[in-house]
Amino acid sequence: MSFSIQLEPSGHSLTVAPGQTILDAAISVGVRIPYSCKNGLCRNCRATIASGEVSRFDIHPDSLSEAEISRGVALLCRTVPLSDCTIQVAELPETQHLPQKMPVRVADITLAAPDVAIVRLRLPMNRKLSFSAGQYVDVLLEEGRRRSYSLSSRPHRDGVSEFEIHIRHLPGGLFTDRVFSTLKKSAMLSIEGPLGTFVLREDSEGPMLFLASGTGFAPIEAMIEDALERGAIDRRKAFVYWGGRRLADLYRLERARQWALRHPNITFVPVLSEPQASDNWQGRTGFVHQAVMADIASMAGWQVYACGAPVMVDAARRDFVAHRQLQVDSFFADAFLTQADLAASRPGIAS
Repeated sequence: MSFSIQLEPSGHSLTVAPGQTILDAAISVGVRIPYSCKNGLCRNCRATIASGEVSRFDIHPDSLSEAEISRGVALLCRTVPLSDCTIQVAELPETQHLPQKMPVRVADITLAAPDVAIVRLRLPMNRKLSFSAGQYVDVLLEEGRRRSYSLSSRPHRDGVSEFEIHIRHLPGGLFTDRVFSTLKKSAMLSIEGPLGTFVLREDSEGPMLFLASGTGFAPIEAMIEDALERGAIDRRKAFVYWGGRRLADLYRLERARQWALRHPNITFVPVLSEPQASDNWQGRTGFVHQAVMADIASMAGWQVYACGAPVMVDAARRDFVAHRQLQVDSFFADAFLTQADLAASRPGIAS
């Protein structure tokens, strides 16, 4: 049977079908509960069960501790109700960007680096995609499989007919092998989107830190371009740190540098952890989140938007909160989880 879920403090109510997760029910009706991976690992969809009974499933101990469970904490992407419930969760402002499935045609494939492809996708003539900067789409594959990619394009009020995604080649990957071998211009794909709540929060005028590693730059690009277009950067300082192993990993380096030249409120810091001699790199070296730690003494009143490798995102969250006075609820993240990451956390998941 279906159950009724009351969300506090918003007062929204949801009807959850048998076997459906609370997060999926919220997404289906446009209620914006924070989420990212939908696999129980990113912790973005944490909430507190104030009353009622639920079943938690496939919970990794690093994502939710026994102590948290005893306090009623749940990950809503891994929680199904067993009764009517009241849940305490921080919602985002409502949006009309409900996810939908649609066909797309590959308009272009550009190699931005030896292992990074920028794929431009075009919708049918009568379709538009409306989204918020920072959201992602799922590419729908055979046997119900899907792969998630952030939109690097800036949104438009009336939606867009074309958009770009950045894809790093993971050898052996079900979709990335195809992108770097057989996928051709004009090929047809299916997508679902927009998805995710990794979007700019407008409830602060404090400084913003945008932290990216590798192709985690994609949603950051969309957020910065959108903020520039809307004038949001006029009111707030933005610090953009982008890390890679070698120079080729910073595949849109000049674009990011131009942001800082265009606007005095933007500071851009590229960081390489393993620069090659051929890179002739004269810039910062080391891990990107440690470069932030070296530069910024306090993040009190800041907002952080981090995207990229889970190890970077986790280290940044831990260290910024523990050592730089960042409020934990001011750290917003979209960790790029590969199928290998998911398989390591829950054996039996296929790549």
